Amino acid sequence: MVRVLFLHPDLGIGGAERLVVDAALALHQKGHKVSFLTNHHDPTHCFDETRDGTLFVQSVGDWLPRKIFGRFYAFCAYFRMLYAAFYASLCLSRREKIDIIFCDQISIGIPILRLAKHNPKIVFYCHFPDQLLSAPEGYLKSVYRAPINYLEEYTTGLADSILVNSKFTLRIFRETFKRLDVIPDVLYPSLNTNFFDKMKIESKNKDSLDIPSDAFMYLSINRYERKKNHELALHSFKLLEKSLSRNDWQRCRLVIAGGYDLLCTENMVTYDELVDTVAKLELQNKVILLKSPSDIEKIALLQKTQCLLYTPENEHFGIVPLEGMYMSKPVIALNSGGPTETIVHNSTGILCEKDSQQFSKAMCSLFKDQQLCERMGEMGRKRVQQKFSFESFGNKIESIIRDLLDRKSKTN
Repeated sequence: MVRVLFLHPDLGIGGAERLVVDAALALHQKGHKVSFLTNHHDPTHCFDETRDGTLFVQSVGDWLPRKIFGRFYAFCAYFRMLYAAFYASLCLSRREKIDIIFCDQISIGIPILRLAKHNPKIVFYCHFPDQLLSAPEGYLKSVYRAPINYLEEYTTGLADSILVNSKFTLRIFRETFKRLDVIPDVLYPSLNTNFFDKMKIESKNKDSLDIPSDAFMYLSINRYERKKNHELALHSFKLLEKSLSRNDWQRCRLVIAGGYDLLCTENMVTYDELVDTVAKLELQNKVILLKSPSDIEKIALLQKTQCLLYTPENEHFGIVPLEGMYMSKPVIALNSGGPTETIVHNSTGILCEKDSQQFSKAMCSLFKDQQLCERMGEMGRKRVQQKFSFESFGNKIESIIRDLLDRKSKTN
């Protein structure tokens, strides 16, 4: 049995959180002891496994500020993570042996984690370089970010093993961290397909949407953030009106289901902007905006929809297309980033450029060809089962951990 501690900044709802939860579940199912240490965990805004006792979660340092005068988010996030790293090294590791520490998103705590008793091996999972997620805002912002960016690169290089979520992120990692003489391993996220199969049964009676039974429903799932580009889905959906007959247009519906956290100002602002866009496009009777659907509600939506829309540009990986494909739904996504590695164009879905006309054309083609929808759905499910299975994901992460421990034993 290996004792693995997952160190994550905010254990809410998102692709990064889904990955570390699935990694913990995979190791837990293989008989290892896993636990989470995080700066923030809200039982009303998290994945079920972190709330129902399946995985042990401890939150520390949530009293520390998330921002100062409405700014300095990165500084506060790094400081909060340093606090958690000190707690892991000086408290947890003194109470119980930790063999592996799996941290992600923020690498600043890695030097501190090396102070832990029993010298645990450290795995860092890079979803995407943090410095590239910060929008440039002029000279003062660049001065503020310069030491943070340097520390990110330096501390990332101190990990015993570095993983990335896609070949796209691997390329960006090497272009960004040029001083690091290391090539990370690609560990694709996966789906806990057993959980999906169980939830499919439980979600059959969870349809609470006021949508006609003969409607053709398009579904977009992503957090309410501007970079997720929900506006593209709305404008593309509006263009369908010109491409379809009046009767066909009457059948169309669009559901946007987004993560919505009251602690995140961007979530609230983006949601309000989308409400305004829906009104300007006169789509109030055809578009539904949902906030933070539960797992079972999300799976009910995936069962009901005919087509999944995925609108972020240059997404680092994107777990949502896998979820749609496993539920036998065709996926329309932008031809960039991680979706180019998960979606096979014209086989499991359609890859488009960032253009509402082209996106709408793809939506129209699937509306008019039910057999094409079904065929793409079948191919998508097979692709997830063959290339992104939960079993192979679990085997690979366990292999990485075993290899690290073998190397540790040889050096002792």
